[in-house]
Amino acid sequence: MANLSGFNANDQKPMESFDPLPADKYKAVIVESEIKPNKKQNGTYLQIKFQIIEGQYQNRTLFARLNLDNPSDIATGIARSELAAICLAVDVPSPNDSAELHNIPLVLNVKCVTRKDNGEVANEIKGYESANQQTQPPAQSAPPVSQSNLATPPWAR
Repeated sequence: MANLSGFNANDQKPMESFDPLPADKYKAVIVESEIKPNKKQNGTYLQIKFQIIEGQYQNRTLFARLNLDNPSDIATGIARSELAAICLAVDVPSPNDSAELHNIPLVLNVKCVTRKDNGEVANEIKGYESANQQTQPPAQSAPPVSQSNLATPPWAR
């Protein structure tokens, strides 16, 4: 048992449903990345957490898992190809650390797929594009730089 005294659900915003996103292209940034051991403990993968930064689904997250160290040459080849697409989309072709890819806008091509293990529909990232290649609305003048917006990431200003 856990003591929940002092908790009142009326004081909290209830968790929203996290149904899969509709298949589409979404502007996002990488907000986290880390190397994790794979399930069989015979390799590692780079887990990348993306956060959508605009539109109806702003702040929703998606993940990519890249098998960069795996006994399967096919798996590592796919992972390296996907990492190359991410690096080129954020214009960091030779990163020394995955953190160098964080907070730079890119566009995710998201599809809906049916999972083989449970039959549920899930999102899968099927491609990456530069956010600069997207059609942009006419530029508006940028707000003046102030102490308050220095703490805001550049893509959110």
